[in-house]
Amino acid sequence: MTEAVFLSAGIPDPRRGPQYAATADTVAITAAVSALVHVTLGRRLLVWGGHPAITPMIWVIAQDIGVDYGSWVRLYQSRHFEDEFPQDNERFKNVTFTDEVGSDREKSLLAMRERMFSDHRFKAAVFIGGMGGIVNEYEMFRRLQPDATVVPVISTGGATLDVAAKAGLFSDDLVSDFDYVALFHRHLNVSVREERFRSPEAQPAAVEQRFWDAGTKP
Repeated sequence: MTEAVFLSAGIPDPRRGPQYAATADTVAITAAVSALVHVTLGRRLLVWGGHPAITPMIWVIAQDIGVDYGSWVRLYQSRHFEDEFPQDNERFKNVTFTDEVGSDREKSLLAMRERMFSDHRFKAAVFIGGMGGIVNEYEMFRRLQPDATVVPVISTGGATLDVAAKAGLFSDDLVSDFDYVALFHRHLNVSVREERFRSPEAQPAAVEQRFWDAGTKP
């Protein structure tokens, strides 16, 4: 089974979450999401719950990387939000829709997240910006995927600051390093020499066989 990276990200809405918007750096959020896609696509499976501001961003970035992005991403959406689905959903081949639970927003989100975190074996979770839902995702992720690495990109602000506080102390670079490509290579343990493969099926199971010079150390 291909190891997955979970992305929990969002751009805070000043009307719905003014306390999160006050600390969020929109430019940093956009840059961090872009960097994460650049580092992982064709190397690790990327999973996220559809966010109307994040899904189109990932689609744009994915177009510039020569792999079958539909086989490297998994997008989850609850049918509770069907009226809000971004058009970009149709461009991703692997969208998993979960059923609405009694017209209840929170119960529907809970069901979607439980499915999302149970369908995959996660190596890591990355938290970027966001509002209260990101904290909920962190708590469930930690419960269902206790062995995975948690990477709160503190410099992006928003609810990720709360995630970092709940998770404990982290390295200074998560606060001060805005070179997000290098940051994710380090924290996700993805060598810069790993090739991108068109699909997960084409990727060798052994990490050392994925390098440009196969058989050498990263």
